[in-house]
Amino acid sequence: MTAVAGERKRPGRWRPGRGRDRRWGWGPPWGRGRRCGRLRRTLLATLLTAAVVLPLSAAVRPRIPAPPPAVLPTRLTPATLATAYEANRENAAEAARMAAAHGDTSRAAADRALASTARHLLRFDARGDGQVTEILGDLPQATRIAVLVPGSDTTLDTYGRLHAAAESLYRRLTSEASGGTRTAVVAWLGYRPPATISATVLTPGRAGQAAPHLRAFIHELRTLTAPGPAAVALLCHSYGTVVCARAAPTLTGLGVTDIALVGSPGTGVRSAAALHTSARVWAARGADDWIAEVPHVNADLFGTTVGFGTDPVSPSFGARVFAAGPGGHSDYFTPGSASLANLTRIVLGETTEVTRA
Repeated sequence: MTAVAGERKRPGRWRPGRGRDRRWGWGPPWGRGRRCGRLRRTLLATLLTAAVVLPLSAAVRPRIPAPPPAVLPTRLTPATLATAYEANRENAAEAARMAAAHGDTSRAAADRALASTARHLLRFDARGDGQVTEILGDLPQATRIAVLVPGSDTTLDTYGRLHAAAESLYRRLTSEASGGTRTAVVAWLGYRPPATISATVLTPGRAGQAAPHLRAFIHELRTLTAPGPAAVALLCHSYGTVVCARAAPTLTGLGVTDIALVGSPGTGVRSAAALHTSARVWAARGADDWIAEVPHVNADLFGTTVGFGTDPVSPSFGARVFAAGPGGHSDYFTPGSASLANLTRIVLGETTEVTRA
């Protein structure tokens, strides 16, 4: 989910953790009972109707021509990474040429940026909304790896924002790593995130489709680090937290030490324990993050599960809640921010240094 331009704080906004009912992310602390149930059902129906009607009434973007993904070695190893990077850069350059010929200058520019010799693309697919897995740092030599899992509205056209977040984290990691610690950051756009205004953003469907792909990628990482399996921290943002929650039970034994949920609408489970993971589970929300306005409910509506349940920063969820500062929904990786400092500490395993909220 991405921030809404020009949004303002609602006056007198209620914060989760205050009042009698912590399941709501906005409004007054509603009491339990029939009235509360009616309000939830009405709100969920309104959300789903808006999510379905608005996209159907919007103009459909013409499909952009793109080449099929590059043919890579069947099994990637540290020795074949350079070959994969080069093949994917060439594929991105071809995608840029095809997009430009089609008249889509925005997509052409996005593809062209990824074709730069400075970029290390482990995976690249320019078809449709596009998918990218990009490595920052020397992956084979890394002892600690951060994997960024983005939320809604992340496509090849908007990928620059994810890359900027990964770059910001990588710079902070390299400046603070010590004692022989070597780091790498992965920007993982390995699934098709929903649009913020869509029916899919309210349901776990896309997350369920993405989870096996995330699990497969984490498994692949173990074969790409030469010194031995690295410690992996999943840093999951917005709808990406739903993806990470779905994948979490399948990641045992794959070196995932930490799962951080930032700007989360909920994960689809009631508690951190329900993630069934041996990893430390962290959560944070910036003081000006609009996601706090989303009702933290989960219900069966018109035969579809809508909403993601318990707020991960609420005491009842049981995550390790850390300070994220005054930032908004898109500010968790802003240089100099409290959230970036704490995410860096989590990746480096300096858990006692993480400042709690």
